[in-house]
Amino acid sequence: MRAWFACTGSELLALAPEAVAASLAASQMSRRLSGEPAQLRAWSEQVRLLQHCLQEVRGEAWTIALEFDLLRLEKRIDAVLLTGSAILVLEFKVGATAVANADRAQVSDYAQDLFDFHAASRRHPIQPIVVATHCASPAPFQMPLPVAGVLPVAEANATTLPGLLAALRDALPVTTPLDGLAWLTAPYRPVPSIIEAAATLFARNSVAEIAAARADAANLTRTTAAIGSALDAAKAAGERVVVFVTGIPGAGKTLCGLNVVFGEQRRAGSAFLTGNSPLVAVLREALACNRAGIDLARGPSADPERRRLAPRLRQARHEAMQALQNVHRFLADNAARTVPPAERMIVFDEAQRAWDAAQAMRDTQRRISTLSMSEPAHALEIMGRHEGFAAIVALIGNGQEINTGEAGLREWGAVIAATPGWRAVAAPRVLDAMEPAQRLAEGNPPWLRLDPALDLTVSLRSVRSEAAALWVDALLRGDAAAAAAVARAAPEGLPFLLTRSLAEARRALRQLTPGLRRAGFVRSSGARRLRAEGFDAQLMGTEEPVAWFLERWPDIRASDALEVAATEYACQGLELDTVGLAWGGDFLRQGNAWVARSFAGSAWQRAAKDQDFVRNTYRVLLTRARYETVIWVPPGSRRDDAFYDATRDAAEMDAVADFLEACGARPLPEAGPAPQDTAASLLL
Repeated sequence: MRAWFACTGSELLALAPEAVAASLAASQMSRRLSGEPAQLRAWSEQVRLLQHCLQEVRGEAWTIALEFDLLRLEKRIDAVLLTGSAILVLEFKVGATAVANADRAQVSDYAQDLFDFHAASRRHPIQPIVVATHCASPAPFQMPLPVAGVLPVAEANATTLPGLLAALRDALPVTTPLDGLAWLTAPYRPVPSIIEAAATLFARNSVAEIAAARADAANLTRTTAAIGSALDAAKAAGERVVVFVTGIPGAGKTLCGLNVVFGEQRRAGSAFLTGNSPLVAVLREALACNRAGIDLARGPSADPERRRLAPRLRQARHEAMQALQNVHRFLADNAARTVPPAERMIVFDEAQRAWDAAQAMRDTQRRISTLSMSEPAHALEIMGRHEGFAAIVALIGNGQEINTGEAGLREWGAVIAATPGWRAVAAPRVLDAMEPAQRLAEGNPPWLRLDPALDLTVSLRSVRSEAAALWVDALLRGDAAAAAAVARAAPEGLPFLLTRSLAEARRALRQLTPGLRRAGFVRSSGARRLRAEGFDAQLMGTEEPVAWFLERWPDIRASDALEVAATEYACQGLELDTVGLAWGGDFLRQGNAWVARSFAGSAWQRAAKDQDFVRNTYRVLLTRARYETVIWVPPGSRRDDAFYDATRDAAEMDAVADFLEACGARPLPEAGPAPQDTAASLLL
């Protein structure tokens, strides 16, 4: 049971508020969470108020759950009242004299989280309520329709709460009975974002707790166990091993790698390495803020406690920096040395994107590196300096190569075969890849042991539809019939919406992200002519992505300001709740095929040699959303326009939009009154 304390209304009325508060404090201590006297007093006051409300509304038969854990949000709902027909979600602000926008967003997010992930909540009305106990004049509230889904936020103070609960009891009669005990024990299956999951693991939890949240996540726990088994066997034998973890986008590869470094079963002397600088910067700051106690839900800069917590934040940043490192700097730093590194085990993220020898030498000639071999060769040489056990966990993102100079799995296989004392464990997929560069070896080499459990085949990122990854794959193959079949089979509708209007895309993104959920635009770095459509801004450096992914509107640097787009380089490995994809002229339909282009000077050029890289760029962009992706295909320039622009021909963009629709992307509904359950209504 996820509630720290639960009982019926009659049972709560028979208890002393101080006794309930003491029980909650005991639950807090059992979870190794720190408590303060002020929290005890707040709990006692909440219980007194709830007891008064239950007496007023005759709620003896109601079920009450206090401090209901929400794993995905790393938060707890103050109180959930189950009336027999509706779910009332209460967030208490004891002593508050006003209701802030952040309070409304917080309680709305709690309610939305129950709707999406709690198995017994989807068939009932869910009413979020902010209770600012000393607020003089809560906002007036219009009684909702008795329909299933998340209702508009209501406000109350200590005096008006009993009347509000009585009115809701009458306005939401029993249509579908709600069994309180069954609700308390029903599965709660959230899907944490990579930032949320990393923060959970950094707090010394295990991936098993996260994986257990999904009924379809057996693949994740099996892969986690397979990694641990391979590492334990190599350590016991004093061997050197490379463990390859493969999988489709969003299946949990990064989560498995983070678990090795941060999780409950973490290995001492380990580090998570990635060449993705934005990912390093964002995760470091998110982990540090979480460890320091800064509220990420509000945005780090908006937390009023940030100044007081600054010393703790500096220490937390130091810890995060040790565990999360840039792989290029790790290799360059150790390449010129002869001693073993401090780490005996490293997780190499997106290992298929490691530089080949030619790219490494180019970087050396440009004096931005000191490498003389391919990055896989350097990685084995550096880790091989250890006597006995050493390990590399190589995370392989299939179909996500987006740069020239990336070595691929073939280089890893060649290096392992040529380096005595190393062996590897991987899923059969590494031998079956269509692309020769992504095959680890030909045949079945003696240094390789196959374990099917090391391949992740179930997408955990897409909350709305598990079919999203299959649809994207069919779309990018150009197979409209297969994509349309996937779309038709999706039980809750395909989470891809299509529009030709940038203004409508922004409207939809705002409607689709209730509460504290996050929206943002992404675009290809090669979509150079989006400038003419009025949407050219893109993230630069590493500081801008940190603010873009972590801050909150009204901070204009935040993703949900919807002003600046993240390119494939800034968003790979990360995700948003809802994504707006600005389609560029670098990937178009010509005849029955996709064609990649690059912009040079004043015109587009065919980019045949980069065809796969551009295709994979759009694979990355189309798989960043946890919920919906709103695809904006610009209208382009018509040939009969007075100022016709051939670099953004309307017919070319029409062909893209037509193909997306033929594949099953849903036209975005026209603007109208905002419905109560906006996300669901836009999908239907």
